[in-house]
Amino acid sequence: MVLKLVDKMDVQGLKVLVIDDSNTIRRTAETLLAKAGCDVVTASDGFDSLAKIVDIKPDVIFIDIMMPRLDGYQTCALIKNNAEFKSIPVIMLSSKDGLFDKAKGRIVGADDYLTKPFGRAELLDALERYVEKET
Repeated sequence: MVLKLVDKMDVQGLKVLVIDDSNTIRRTAETLLAKAGCDVVTASDGFDSLAKIVDIKPDVIFIDIMMPRLDGYQTCALIKNNAEFKSIPVIMLSSKDGLFDKAKGRIVGADDYLTKPFGRAELLDALERYVEKET
């Protein structure tokens, strides 16, 4: 097993949007990302996130699949079908790690998939993959 040094990654000032209907997941992700130096904004569902995406133009979006009003698949599809926002990496969050869920996420344009519960290393590893793409 190879261990990465995630502390050396430069995520300072990276704008991250975390969309999840679970207050616990939002707070956990917000705390972990903020400690790493990210500017974090949260939303409680896909509908709530749409105005925030326009306002902050995040660098990366973490989005839960199962949410009220607009679920993660619908929200991801809206983001990826918008010319202004389609290049923003979208990382799906789910308590399921099934092949079907991952495939459906890819179909709507998701860039990656994290299974909950996630830890600091998984969250920062996911960010690292997309920070490196942009530099």
